Amino acid sequence: MVEQLGRAVASERIVVDSDVLDSLSRDQAAWAPVGSAVAAVRARNTAEVAAVVAACADLGVPVVARGAGTGLSGGANAVDGCVILDLSKMDAIVEIDRDNLIAVVEPGVVNDDLKAAVGEVGLWYPPDPASSPWSTIGGNVATNAGGLCCLKYGVTRDYVIGLEAVVGGSAGYGTVARLGRRTTKGVAGYDLVGLMTGSEGTLGIVTQATVKLRPQVVGVPRTVVGSFDRLVQAGEAVGLITRRGLLPVALELLDRFCMEAVEEWKHLGLSLDAEALLLARVDTPGESGAAEAQAIVDAFTECGARWAEQSTDDTEAEALFAARRLAYPALERLGPVLTEDVCVPRSEVPSMLAAIEEIGARFGVKIASIAHAGDGNLHPLIIGAGGDGQAPPAALAAFEEILDSAIARRGTVTGEHGVGILKSGGMQREVDPAAQSLMHDVKAALDPRNLFNPGKVLAAR
Repeated sequence: MVEQLGRAVASERIVVDSDVLDSLSRDQAAWAPVGSAVAAVRARNTAEVAAVVAACADLGVPVVARGAGTGLSGGANAVDGCVILDLSKMDAIVEIDRDNLIAVVEPGVVNDDLKAAVGEVGLWYPPDPASSPWSTIGGNVATNAGGLCCLKYGVTRDYVIGLEAVVGGSAGYGTVARLGRRTTKGVAGYDLVGLMTGSEGTLGIVTQATVKLRPQVVGVPRTVVGSFDRLVQAGEAVGLITRRGLLPVALELLDRFCMEAVEEWKHLGLSLDAEALLLARVDTPGESGAAEAQAIVDAFTECGARWAEQSTDDTEAEALFAARRLAYPALERLGPVLTEDVCVPRSEVPSMLAAIEEIGARFGVKIASIAHAGDGNLHPLIIGAGGDGQAPPAALAAFEEILDSAIARRGTVTGEHGVGILKSGGMQREVDPAAQSLMHDVKAALDPRNLFNPGKVLAAR
């Protein structure tokens, strides 16, 4: 195998050291199964990716792509006998086109690095997962990542208009396909870009992405904070904001356990006298923005907030949103975290939050809650001991019941983290059987030998 790879790429690109392979073989999903890779290749360009895929196809060896490894569903975990394609060194920003508001980037570009680069010329790339300081555009595309501001500005799929990918199928394994366009409009043929975005590397390997940009928002955003004695009250406030047609950039929830974990770690000066905080951010300028912020304060108050106010301290406001981004790594310090990302209709947020609390109490497991509450995307984080590498049975049972509770509310088992391995069973319960059959047909057409990230997303049939 290594000899075959050595004919495809330079030997210094190939990794066989067991410790390094182990570090490249898993993402951040606690307790997700991990297989044993035979080698990894640190690809530097599309030609090397194509050569590796062709070589693996000749040998019948699976290929698993990875970027920064920040995934939370096991989607980038190795399978037995695979070659890992590490794309993190393909990190060039190929082009920033100010006239047409697009950028062309390689998959290893870190989300925040792209933001910084386009920001220097007055532009903005909106998708902002909490992992944006570390996660790569390739990984964001693979999972159709969302983030804090997707309530108003959308998710990754709303910004990807073109892809370069190494594919298989009738085109032949190792073929470079260019999908999509650079134009604002385009309906020539099927939407293969939309199909690849969110496919978790199971249909091909993305080697370049063309993404839309927006002009930078002018002015300082307003931050509104609400403190609640009960999670359900915070959920009710989310529903009221939706009914009144208010559309903040972000509407985020943190419960007390998350705030305590962040404060113990980073000492941000957070107030810990509430069961839940709601953080809203408004970027509408002028008097309209002031009125929108006040309307959110009013909604918080009407739903029983202990206090609600517009922050007048920019440093304090940034600390609060920093706490939201730091919640997951802060909780990881306490032990392995089994992460959910269920999404329900916004009207169901209060009842879903109540269900999560009830499930945690019934199974005797600690569940911390953070959420992109404004779009119904909830992140219950199940904290478990699991020192032997095995998930406690109660944690796994609670995990699956939360998935079922979301499905029962006409929601989904994954809003932005992907199915990976952890949510394969939940997806089977959620998705219509006829739709699943079509998905299998697509997989069979584009990857008939099942070499691209096998065992992820779709269960074997």
